[in-house]
Amino acid sequence: MQPSAAAEREFHLSDREFDEIRKLVREHTGISLAESKRELVYSRLVRRLRRLSLRTFEDYIALLGQGEAAELEEFTNAITTNLTSFFREGHHFEFLTETVFPALEKRNAATRRLRVWSAGCSTGEEPYSIAIALQEAMARFRGWDVRILATDLDSHVVAHAQAGEYKAERFEKMADQRCGRWFEETKAGTLTASPALKSLITFRQLNLMHQWPFKGPFDIIFCRNVVIYFDKETQRALFDRMAELQRNDDHLFIGHSESLFKVCDRYQLIGKTIYRKVR
Repeated sequence: MQPSAAAEREFHLSDREFDEIRKLVREHTGISLAESKRELVYSRLVRRLRRLSLRTFEDYIALLGQGEAAELEEFTNAITTNLTSFFREGHHFEFLTETVFPALEKRNAATRRLRVWSAGCSTGEEPYSIAIALQEAMARFRGWDVRILATDLDSHVVAHAQAGEYKAERFEKMADQRCGRWFEETKAGTLTASPALKSLITFRQLNLMHQWPFKGPFDIIFCRNVVIYFDKETQRALFDRMAELQRNDDHLFIGHSESLFKVCDRYQLIGKTIYRKVR
């Protein structure tokens, strides 16, 4: 008879320990982990136990309870999921180019200021895609003060995003002409974002559950495939805070499996996962 998977494990994760970890994840990230995520939690956190030479999950939970900032950061980095690509959900970028940018060119003509927030930027493909769209529309915004703020909970992916260096296969769905214009090949065979793109983006580590060190307003917010990990109460609080950073007629883009229905009535649905602030 084959031994069970649990018996083969290097560490034991009890029901009580898993529940404690779920509470810590909820407290520090806002993410609500279902019972079905037990294997994911084990596989990701067991690496921390090995690295720290700990013998049990109970020891690791006790360490987290000490509130050491460095390990709490490693903990949240381990738990969070980062899946993204350049120009993901292409209809959002078409809407930016065809509808949002022309409207902003008229509305913000007096201030000549444009601000975008990529909340949950992961390894950077989203903010660089936004930067490309802006650079390709720069005839509209020449001489404007244009900035993109890109934030993520995971400090590791923020560092990756700031470096702006990617393997060639990441660009398989991007037209060669566009890729060649905005990314430069390195000696290592990777591609790095051009100075023109990097100049538009400020990368910062940010926990959406904590205080936000900025006041806006943001003409455009991308918060895609982030709130699917939050419960409804957390979603309501998050989108209400975002609404406070936008003016009426500003735009919010969310993920393909997300919705503001019965979550936030301060935005009006105007397209597929595209919202306009109304109050």
